[in-house]
Amino acid sequence: MPPTTPTIPEYMNLLDAAALAKVHRLEFIARGVMEGFVSGRHRSPARGFSVEFAEHREYAPGDDIRDLDWRAYGKSDRYYIKQYIEETNLRCTVLLDASGSMGYTGGLAARRHGQPLSKLDYGRYLAATLLHLLIHQQDAVGLVTFDSKVRRHLPARSRASHLRVLLEELQLTQAGEETALAPVIHGIAEQLHRRGLIVLISDLFDDPGAILNALHHFRFRKHEVILFHVMAEEEITFPFEGWSEFTDLEVAGNRVEINPKALRATYLDEVRTFVEKIKKGCGEMAVDYVPFSTKQDFDAALANYLANRGRMVGA
Repeated sequence: MPPTTPTIPEYMNLLDAAALAKVHRLEFIARGVMEGFVSGRHRSPARGFSVEFAEHREYAPGDDIRDLDWRAYGKSDRYYIKQYIEETNLRCTVLLDASGSMGYTGGLAARRHGQPLSKLDYGRYLAATLLHLLIHQQDAVGLVTFDSKVRRHLPARSRASHLRVLLEELQLTQAGEETALAPVIHGIAEQLHRRGLIVLISDLFDDPGAILNALHHFRFRKHEVILFHVMAEEEITFPFEGWSEFTDLEVAGNRVEINPKALRATYLDEVRTFVEKIKKGCGEMAVDYVPFSTKQDFDAALANYLANRGRMVGA
């Protein structure tokens, strides 16, 4: 019998070879003090080189069963994971907004595999590429997907096998319910006890003051924060002509007919004011604000950010 061609898992489509080639020429360096092992890239407040037991936490799907504490199971009849202070340079958690508005696909969007990218697709590619880069650096990475609540929280791990778990979750994530960005961020900030890097990927459909207040919660807990603001090109330029029906992607049945020409100037002023408020607030908190339009090729935009970041951190 002729040899069969191995089937490539669908989640591997999130790892674009051209994107990885651009990004992997670069290095991600943390600006702040990270908790973990010191090997030259990131600073750490800790001393010593041993892997120390830290605490238990309840088992969650996606955890490596090799970390199960069978003694704890014997005593409580519940599965617990032994958490260690890992030998890693950086602990990064990527927060991906999967609310209904992220499902918007504009006609001007960049394409991958012949299909235009929705904001969620764009965010998935950004997340997958960044996660791959950090795992390649032997850093620990985790993932949180959310809409009005946290859907999945995969804790940070540095094993290469963990990347498959993260990519599978990204592939399965679909745009869902209404946005509740600020409360979700506050909740996650309370759960992440060890300082690290937070990367938030969102279209930021929430009150700007509430968003900034929630990001400050991360900064108060000594996390470094990067905000990837993903918008469709149509949301940025509002190029629509003639009377059009606009559908709310987060509230079923909510539709309105408007004349875009009559509202364009007001709409663009509102968007400009919103973005400037977010950008200014991020600057005051030393949060990286990185705007993305789905019209851009995500790999070029991400590589450009990483290159600029590397120059600033190394300066």
